[in-house]
Amino acid sequence: MRHLHSIILGSALSLALAVPALAAQCGNNAGGFGQWKASFAAEAKAAGVGQRGLDALASASYATGTIQADRNQKSFKYSLPKFMQIRGADTIVAQGRKRKAKSAGFYQSLEQRYGVPAGVILAIHGMETGFGGFMGKSSVVSAITTLAYDCRRSAFFVPHAIGALKLVDQGAITPATKGAKHGELGHTQFLPGNALKYGVDADGNGRVDFYNQTDALASTANFLRKKGWKPGQGYQEGQPNFKVIKQWNAATVYQQAIAIMGAKIDG
Repeated sequence: MRHLHSIILGSALSLALAVPALAAQCGNNAGGFGQWKASFAAEAKAAGVGQRGLDALASASYATGTIQADRNQKSFKYSLPKFMQIRGADTIVAQGRKRKAKSAGFYQSLEQRYGVPAGVILAIHGMETGFGGFMGKSSVVSAITTLAYDCRRSAFFVPHAIGALKLVDQGAITPATKGAKHGELGHTQFLPGNALKYGVDADGNGRVDFYNQTDALASTANFLRKKGWKPGQGYQEGQPNFKVIKQWNAATVYQQAIAIMGAKIDG
């Protein structure tokens, strides 16, 4: 921001009023979270967040467990075989095959509409929540606003914090909604900004519900398609759609695992 000086008080005041408000100041502990929330509320309101979202922000708590998890993501540093063993790849593949066979029509409809094979969707579903078995127990709003406040990756998480507050406005989540440590929500653990942008009301009930399997899996397929998935093309390393899997998760071992499990599920 340029600093402008003027000897004319009126001009200086006009210039000061014309300068955009500074972004809410990040921090590295709970001490400044309350002050940050008050500043961030202005940013959120300017971004289109309504009163329900602003109330959710005001009631958010500093998520110590989220910060601890953010500083301790060891699994992504493992070798691919170790990562797949720890994440239960064989079980995911076995369960994925059963689920594909049991609901063949549903997965065929997803592939017809979005071009994404069942194996990829099922591999993500299995990897993220054990096919919905555990979708997290952290407050989505508190977790994501804590990460937006935390200086380590504030710029990355601020849009997702805005997204979470807008989801509250829409009734897709509430301040009490539970998700993963980093604020991911639902069956496939969407970050809130992505949930807002790519969510699909696949069951036609008038709302997008990421804790409803039909909506969540259709939203996942929609995300991949919108990120550049090419129907009919391969998704292993070196093939066109592997780079789209990278859009889902930045960890190389995660991407490789999804591609390998997806191919085994697809048979």
